[in-house]
Amino acid sequence: MTRRTRLLLAAVCGVAVASVYAGQPVLAPMGRDLGVPVGSLGRLVAAGQLGYLAGLVLLVPLGDMLDRRRLIAAHLALVAAGAATTAAAPAAWAAFPGLAAAGMFAVVVQTAVAYTASVSPPAERGRNLGIVTSGVVIGILGARIVAGVLADLWGWRSIYLALALLAALLAVLTLILLPADARPDAARYGQVLRSFGGLFAQPVFLSRGLIAFFLFASFGTLWSGMALPLAGAPWHLNEAQIGLFGIAGLAGALGAARSGRWGDAGHAHRVTGIALVVLLASWAAVGQLPWSLPLLILGVVLLDFAVQAVHVSNQHTLATAYPDRTSTTIGAYMVFYSLGSALGATATTALFDATGWTGPTLLGAVLTLCALATWALSSPRTTGNAPVTPSPARQNTPARATRTYAKTDCK
Repeated sequence: MTRRTRLLLAAVCGVAVASVYAGQPVLAPMGRDLGVPVGSLGRLVAAGQLGYLAGLVLLVPLGDMLDRRRLIAAHLALVAAGAATTAAAPAAWAAFPGLAAAGMFAVVVQTAVAYTASVSPPAERGRNLGIVTSGVVIGILGARIVAGVLADLWGWRSIYLALALLAALLAVLTLILLPADARPDAARYGQVLRSFGGLFAQPVFLSRGLIAFFLFASFGTLWSGMALPLAGAPWHLNEAQIGLFGIAGLAGALGAARSGRWGDAGHAHRVTGIALVVLLASWAAVGQLPWSLPLLILGVVLLDFAVQAVHVSNQHTLATAYPDRTSTTIGAYMVFYSLGSALGATATTALFDATGWTGPTLLGAVLTLCALATWALSSPRTTGNAPVTPSPARQNTPARATRTYAKTDCK
């Protein structure tokens, strides 16, 4: 796993996830151009999110069946096609399927993460995952900044055209630069889907999944609601100024990129607990938004640092616990991510309308406390305090004998 490979996979993650989030800062002009009423603008966001959720269930498990290098390239090509369709859409009827396709194949992120875990030596897995998954945060937060600049210069369509070109370029580079990662004894698609559902009864998976649900609900509460009070009194910031807060988020998230090394040393459980305490503290600073922008910036840095540290620890623990079905496990884990993000985004706007910024602040803190409670009630073994030892049923099983795990682990 060379430095070039890590950076390429981080770029794959960043571009893919940006295709889901890039439209959020430009919904108003996008809706006007496509003829979408103001009350229905949320459907433009929902199209990509629903496509992403479908991809988690239907596409990510393919990584446990096919050569992940080829799969990454194919999915990037289809992200490019979806983004290009959106850029060229004459009306909403054409934009919706383009957004849905780009979102559905953006799950190449999870295949890239599974590929990273598969080809990394155990002692370096956490470090490599930390670097690659930093691309996800760069894509989510950086898309807000870059989209605003491109839209101001050339209109909202230029955002999706740029994403299409980048995704197509990365598809070619993936085929050229990444080593093959074939699955000689792959399970059938039906077996993989059954194992996907069976994961939800596994203690290791369920504890990490629930922590992710509350974690990303808290994350979504901040990033989906923060623009509302910043645009109003007393700050009256414009969209470009609000987008600059993404830089603070990037600083925090990138600061946690090395957190995977703590997992390599067997400290994933402790790292998770400490990061969740930091997340709780961040809401005390974020809650000062109506009175202090410096404290808000501090809170954003701390929040994104904590979220990234826990997210990397989660994926490190799951990749260690389920080495023979990494793609399926990461895909199922991200279902919790999607549901949590949706909960945070939906609840924060309703609470802000009713209570001002106090409501979202309390919601973010309560969600963090729920994550802490889940962590406290989970044993260190199920949350990665030490390297996870394979169960007796898997100790003598080859890492790629995926036909076996479908029969032994998911009864």
